[in-house]
Amino acid sequence: MENGALETPTAVEAHIPALRRFARTLLRGDRERADDLVQDCLERAVAHWHKRQPDRELRGWLFTILFNRFVTDHRRRRRESWHRSLDELEEADVPGCDGAQERTLACRDLLRGFAELPQDQQTVLLLIAVEDFTYEETARILSVPIGTVMSRLSRGRERLRRYMNEGRPQPRPMPAMTAPHPLLGAFRHAAAVAAASP
Repeated sequence: MENGALETPTAVEAHIPALRRFARTLLRGDRERADDLVQDCLERAVAHWHKRQPDRELRGWLFTILFNRFVTDHRRRRRESWHRSLDELEEADVPGCDGAQERTLACRDLLRGFAELPQDQQTVLLLIAVEDFTYEETARILSVPIGTVMSRLSRGRERLRRYMNEGRPQPRPMPAMTAPHPLLGAFRHAAAVAAASP
């Protein structure tokens, strides 16, 4: 656990890459809105720094702020009826990856399978498998019971495992991508964890 008494608001800088990954996952790859969400999170964290509980881990506190801002914004957008559908996944959003063709197809399928998971399962899988939060920390960030976290994680892993083993679509050519997706390594890890689970 970090020492809250010695931290200053500049300590949030080290957490920006992880916050961006989380925001992009929540917003299904919408980089502009994700960057806005991270900016809003950071502004709120600095503005409310004096209210921060010193015994609370900074990283968890920041993720909680970001998730709460996402939920608030999502509800507002739904009421206004102009939000981008969270179910969209365009072919251009699927990144390429280095390596042999079979590995590239597996990476593409993993990302597609992850994109098909319900939002609650995606969020839990990302926080635990990618960001290495504990079940308890994830429950605190999402404001849900730990049993709910465990259930969502189990269902998400099972759906992803089924998708990878049975539900792969027929291979189609992918558009060329110049840069790998920022979550590609994390998804590879998540797939390995899902495949290793009994």
